[in-house]
Amino acid sequence: MSIDIEKTKSQVMAEVDRRRDELIDLSLKIHGNPELRYAEVKASGWITDYLDNNGFTVERGICDLPTAFRATYGAGSPTIAFLAEYDALPQMGHACGHNIIAAGSVGAGLATKLVVDKCGGSVVVIGTPAEEGGVGKALLIKNGVFDNVDVAMLVHPGRRNSATIDALACIGLQVEYFGKSAHAAASPHEGINALEALIQAFNNINSLRQHIQDKSRIHGIITNGGEAENIVPAYASAQFLVRAPDGPYLDKLCMRVLNCFDAAALASGAQLKYKWDEARYDPMNSNMALAEILTGNYDILGRVMDPPDPTRGFGSTDMGNVSTVVPAIHPSISISPSDVMVHSPEFALIAASDKGHEGLIDAAKALAMTAADLLGSPQEMKRVKDEFAKH
Repeated sequence: MSIDIEKTKSQVMAEVDRRRDELIDLSLKIHGNPELRYAEVKASGWITDYLDNNGFTVERGICDLPTAFRATYGAGSPTIAFLAEYDALPQMGHACGHNIIAAGSVGAGLATKLVVDKCGGSVVVIGTPAEEGGVGKALLIKNGVFDNVDVAMLVHPGRRNSATIDALACIGLQVEYFGKSAHAAASPHEGINALEALIQAFNNINSLRQHIQDKSRIHGIITNGGEAENIVPAYASAQFLVRAPDGPYLDKLCMRVLNCFDAAALASGAQLKYKWDEARYDPMNSNMALAEILTGNYDILGRVMDPPDPTRGFGSTDMGNVSTVVPAIHPSISISPSDVMVHSPEFALIAASDKGHEGLIDAAKALAMTAADLLGSPQEMKRVKDEFAKH
């Protein structure tokens, strides 16, 4: 069905504006009640109730994940998916702005209903728990949630306006050392120091860092270092993340990292136990045709894309996993000054500020307008799919 796409874009922007106060209220409720991965009970409940009350068919607790959901409007293809993230960071709350991601995707879904009514197809808002360290989207992929999705999008708040991001392959590692306790002054020779083994492993990794590929990262924390300063620690544990530009090099780097821990066990006499996470983050495969469409819609909103910065570092996201199975983008929208970092207390405050609200509303509009381009133009949808097929 042929539609006036520019007129439709004006209508979806007006719909987002009409719901402005509701979307900001949703964002602030999520922000004010931070919940960690797989425990986002309140956030998931607020989002699904809102979508349920506004015409979506909601499936809660999909894939045996209590806080995951799928909310659908319309039927058949093409199917546009907006992904909601809503987990928080330990002790920092929504320092990654997931409250804005969630509310932005909800707003985009509600506005895209107007396009579905005109063009057919469907829009789905997918609730994806545990982006922060849980690789939640990988579990949804494994269980077929994206099998009938044609395009997947979200907008992440940050310091820049950008249609694409780079993201590293990443996997988590838990390590434990088991030694033997003894009096640290009277009989240290009777002990086996598990903490010393862990410290030696850190030193080994520090040496390894000099000889790994650019952009690769290895970082971790000690989660248990002993019971008292006058007892030789019989137990020590740590959590690490290993990141690399691509999957094959991540495999190689993981083996080298494990050698660092094995060597420390051999030197100290402590026993090593380790466990790699079952799921890993994939690099982001940004769909450039889709990014081009979104860039045009940022222009309509008066948001100028920032030029690429080759010195800028980047992290990992399970949106990368999604980008391996469907055409996807993970654009960012600027809400903070360049000197305020994501994953900082300062950014958490901005995520609930007027600048954060402005980013939320613009994100919803940009996503909904991009959906209008795709649903209203089979040629644009084909271009996106052809781009995906190349990779």
